[in-house]
Amino acid sequence: MGTAGSLGESLVIEQLNKTYRVSTGDVPALQEINLTIGEREFVSIVGSSGCGKSTLLRIIAGLENGYAGTVKLGDRRIAGPGLDRGMVFQEHRLIPWLTVEQNVAFGLNGRAPGENERLVREHLELVGLSSFAKAHPHQLSGGMAQRVAIARALVNQPKLLLLDEPFGALDALTKIQMQQEILRIWEAERTTMVLVTHDIDEAIYLGDRVVIMSSRPGTVKKIMAVDLTRPRDRSSYEFIQIRKGIYAEFFAEAEKPFAYAI
Repeated sequence: MGTAGSLGESLVIEQLNKTYRVSTGDVPALQEINLTIGEREFVSIVGSSGCGKSTLLRIIAGLENGYAGTVKLGDRRIAGPGLDRGMVFQEHRLIPWLTVEQNVAFGLNGRAPGENERLVREHLELVGLSSFAKAHPHQLSGGMAQRVAIARALVNQPKLLLLDEPFGALDALTKIQMQQEILRIWEAERTTMVLVTHDIDEAIYLGDRVVIMSSRPGTVKKIMAVDLTRPRDRSSYEFIQIRKGIYAEFFAEAEKPFAYAI
């Protein structure tokens, strides 16, 4: 099992198995997942397409059920969506007819109006978009729209932020800028973050650890610690060695026969 430092509000996954029932029979998606992610840790998850990365994230978010095993945040078992978890998807999913500030405020409830306004204002400041509060999504660039999505996911002050390929649709330069931005937000908020990505450099640049998943059924094949100081130099010898180690795991996987298309 992967372990990390603080266990106060750790995400603990034990003996997780997920199977999909399709017309041709049962298809195992995740098998014997055991993973602990410590409070305030940033963990990246990589794996081939179809290995169950996004399914794992959806289970943690409470958006997917019908699995065997245990998924807990702190001492609470995850049984559905909750305000203690926020999620950012590859598409920003902003509501087009609402302004930026209205989109950020959309998930807030049960608070006094003044408290809502304060939280929205603080989180727009956090992502550097205070001056775009009255703008609509069509007036934003792709990177700006994703920053609004991040503010919306964080406005309820969740203990855990889940990132499902959040920068996959962005151009290369904007992607690098957004990686730096999410790292700045993580360092400011110290929210536990779990990132699913196909981009190995992104996984190393952001993560304290990189979880490498096997092809379907997805298992935790290896966990690599990223013992590099921040900010990280993608061209450094140490960074390149970690990248080579992850690629070696993928190449070894590619040489094996598999039962399911990925």
